Amino acid sequence: MFDIVRRRYWYFGLSLLVIVPGVIALALWGLPLAIDYTGGTLLELQFPQVDLPLQPADIRAVYEAQGFPDSTVQTSGKDIAIIRSKALDETQQQAIIAALEARYGTHTLLNAATVGPSVGAEVTQSAALAVGMAALGILAYIWFAFRRLEHAWRYGICAIIAMLHDVLVVIGLAAIFGRLLGWPVDSLFLTALLTVAGFSVHDTIVVFDRIRENLVIHRRLGYETVVNHSIVQTLDRSINTQLTVMFTLLALALFGGVTIRHFVVMLLIGVFSGTYSSIFNAAPLLVVWENREWANLFGRNRPAEA
Repeated sequence: MFDIVRRRYWYFGLSLLVIVPGVIALALWGLPLAIDYTGGTLLELQFPQVDLPLQPADIRAVYEAQGFPDSTVQTSGKDIAIIRSKALDETQQQAIIAALEARYGTHTLLNAATVGPSVGAEVTQSAALAVGMAALGILAYIWFAFRRLEHAWRYGICAIIAMLHDVLVVIGLAAIFGRLLGWPVDSLFLTALLTVAGFSVHDTIVVFDRIRENLVIHRRLGYETVVNHSIVQTLDRSINTQLTVMFTLLALALFGGVTIRHFVVMLLIGVFSGTYSSIFNAAPLLVVWENREWANLFGRNRPAEA
């Protein structure tokens, strides 16, 4: 039998190794918020007459010449450009499109949207409220589901900690990708974040439910042994379930198109992190709490008797 719980501090350390660089990047650079949150204009243009693939740097140069140096550009195929910039009025849009037509030929407008700053601020507040309400709802549900166990609220708090682990992983990597690759954080990112939170807690509850069953069946075993036995029993199920999701997301990331690629990649990272935290973080945290290991500077106390 794998002794996962005994090496719990190795797994906690690995989590910190992933989270800390992301938190530093978030503090230094922040999240590259898209127009969904800050306000701005999105243009999706197709240039069917172009011979060579569109170059994002050339399109950014056109925007910069028109007085908009902070635009972000994505390309799909060789002739479609998806451009996000500060808010443009009708005259400015026509001037930019005319400059692009002079370079690439006639265009087809596939999508155009402008979001005002007040709407962006409202979306940001709603996003923060959605994440907070989800965390409170999860905590209340787990406390109610495990209410017959001693210290039932511990299970809810450990599940929230594991969920926050996954959220920090995704947000930290979003900050890094935004700085290095220019990936913006749009409304789809919030969808990915809430989906990751749901997957993380879903898998954690499965492990916790097996712990609850085994505490009744194996009354004479120590708490740490029961927790480790429960993790091993659900290991195959957790990995197999998440792999089916990850294979689907990988196919979408490779072949789904540029408009959803960032969303799918962040979701793929979050699902992988959720599987890891459910197995190697959430349940071992229960053991740390049961043994009160922080009282000895995270040293090993003798496991509490059943």
